[in-house]
Amino acid sequence: MPEHCSAPTFGIEEEFLLVDPRSRDVVAQPPSGLLEACRRAFDTRLAEEMFRSQIELVTPVLHDLAGARTCLLEGRQRLADIAESFGLGLYGAATHPFADWRQQLATDTPHYAQLFADYRDVAQRSLLSGLHVHVGVPTEVDRVRVMNRVLPWLPLLLALSASSPFWNGRRSGLLSYRRALCGEWPRMGIPEALPDEPALQAYIDLLLASESIRKRGDVWWFIRPSARFPTLELRIADACPRVADVLCIAGLFRGLVAWAIEAKDPVDMGLQRLVLEENYWRARRQGGAAHFLDVDGRSALRALDWLAQLRERIGPWVEAFGDGEVFEQARRILRHGSSAQRQLALYEGVRSTGIGQRQALAAVVDQVLDETRARSVRSEPEPA
Repeated sequence: MPEHCSAPTFGIEEEFLLVDPRSRDVVAQPPSGLLEACRRAFDTRLAEEMFRSQIELVTPVLHDLAGARTCLLEGRQRLADIAESFGLGLYGAATHPFADWRQQLATDTPHYAQLFADYRDVAQRSLLSGLHVHVGVPTEVDRVRVMNRVLPWLPLLLALSASSPFWNGRRSGLLSYRRALCGEWPRMGIPEALPDEPALQAYIDLLLASESIRKRGDVWWFIRPSARFPTLELRIADACPRVADVLCIAGLFRGLVAWAIEAKDPVDMGLQRLVLEENYWRARRQGGAAHFLDVDGRSALRALDWLAQLRERIGPWVEAFGDGEVFEQARRILRHGSSAQRQLALYEGVRSTGIGQRQALAAVVDQVLDETRARSVRSEPEPA
């Protein structure tokens, strides 16, 4: 049990696409009045996203997973009710199986107009939904040092969250194609090898001075010290249709940050980078079915064994916070499949009956809509 253990506060950001339940396609232009209805319902919890067809919900500051569960379920239900009142469904996976990214319309604000002008097709192709988790870090603690300790474990969180196996009407060959598309952007992958926050600030100052970025928040690594809040922000995870999976990712990340704040062992940045790059690829490609290099680079191991290593490392913190169930949920995901694996299994099953590709992809959309709309964690079916 960690001494003087204090559970960090945290927050969760979820992105959703709006889908026509008849065509199963993403709507390029939502009906007039929908966004205003969402603003009235959620106020500051509603955040603008890149596309008009996309909505982001942001939780208030959270203190425990029980509160997070209630907040997520109530938020999703209210948002789904609003969407349904306008004839639309709420889609919570990281990519849509067949939506045409060329038809999507950018959000009409100066910020996004500039983003699309700067990045053009890279921005246009980013019809993607992620799960972001902020965990509070005490102001006296160097967030980059904490980030460097957490980094080696992040491919496991990506494997647990993977929900984007399809793109543009085809199987992509990856379980997280979202992260492949993120790789088209600058500064959206693995963080630079920086030792501490002063080095990070010097790096960002250089980017600003050279006009490489427009503002400090334009460093979009898959984990980063937030430019707005005293937090470390997880950005690697795909959006998760099931709330239970969101809570799993959030609980594991909070445990990792809490452990890393107190850890004292040195970090081998050179070896860590090589292992991280390999494991990041394996997580994108095969998710929880992959064999990963252990964080010390000694051997390959199954995802379940890697999870056991993670539990040995951060378990005392997670248990102290009362969040031990996240390990069991992670085991369920690895044994029975993430959203990406469920989507692929359904697609192959439908296709095997002789049904056409488009109808099989529509069945995948229906599955994601149903999982996103589940009214409680308990209503989500347990694997057989």
